[in-house]
Amino acid sequence: MTIDVKKAAELLKENDNIILISHQHPDGDTLGCAFALFYALKKLNKKVHFECQNEIPKKFRFLCNGLVNDEFENGFVVSVDVADRKLLGEDIDKKYGEKIDLAIDHHLSHRSFSPFLLLEERAAACEIVFSVIEQLGVEIDRKIANCLYVGISTDTGCFRYTNTTAHTHLCAAKLIELGAENGKINTLLFETKTKTYAALEKLALSNLELYFDGKCALMSVTKEMFRESGSDETECDGISALPRQIEGVLAGVTIREKGENEYKVSVRTNDPIDACEICSKLGGGGHIRASGCTVYGTLEEAKKIILDTVKESL
Repeated sequence: MTIDVKKAAELLKENDNIILISHQHPDGDTLGCAFALFYALKKLNKKVHFECQNEIPKKFRFLCNGLVNDEFENGFVVSVDVADRKLLGEDIDKKYGEKIDLAIDHHLSHRSFSPFLLLEERAAACEIVFSVIEQLGVEIDRKIANCLYVGISTDTGCFRYTNTTAHTHLCAAKLIELGAENGKINTLLFETKTKTYAALEKLALSNLELYFDGKCALMSVTKEMFRESGSDETECDGISALPRQIEGVLAGVTIREKGENEYKVSVRTNDPIDACEICSKLGGGGHIRASGCTVYGTLEEAKKIILDTVKESL
């Protein structure tokens, strides 16, 4: 059942034990949603527990400083910024996949997996959670404002992406008024690179290839590159944006090695190419300008699969 913000707030108020889950390989939006809700619900004297399949990236750990998970047997399970159950990760899906009561999401490619769904087309899921917290009647302090601002700023590329709307800016402005440390956050997330990430970026760019008269740029990130650079997946979410930044490129593709003959594909596009349409053909999804999917085979086979699919959209 698709519900509105008011109903979502009512459901949260009705339950005393609440479990918040994010998607695997968490980004700023899913973590911003989860931690903002966590702090807001604690103000309502709820017991709250957060879980994620993967380690929280270092740059986002300031959001959960001092956070203490409550432990309880059963609870009302809420997923945030999760478009598909398979994005929870194998362990979390096994534990909670069939128990999710409420999903809060902004992906129009959302594949329903819960009895209640709060779905709005927004640049970031944190815009929706912001409304939910306001509906809860909770005072939004600096800690909550920072969480929401992180989600909004990261999912819009610091307000540069075309998904950014007037509503996005209004939310951000209000959060700054409420104490969000926008300057500090923007410096940390958009103007600071670790030495290991910089080394990984250099390796990835060295194998960048152009296809289809320069309309598609593709680069790959292998496990060997992680070993050589000293980097890891927790700090490389920004690398997917690089291929699209090349002049004339309509579709930027990053292929990241996950396991034996398994590759995560991130597609970033410029107008008029639809990244979600491309990835949906391969079992993935996301947004019109940023989507992902998983392909199988050798690296060369993975490249061919995604390139053949991109070609259909050019």
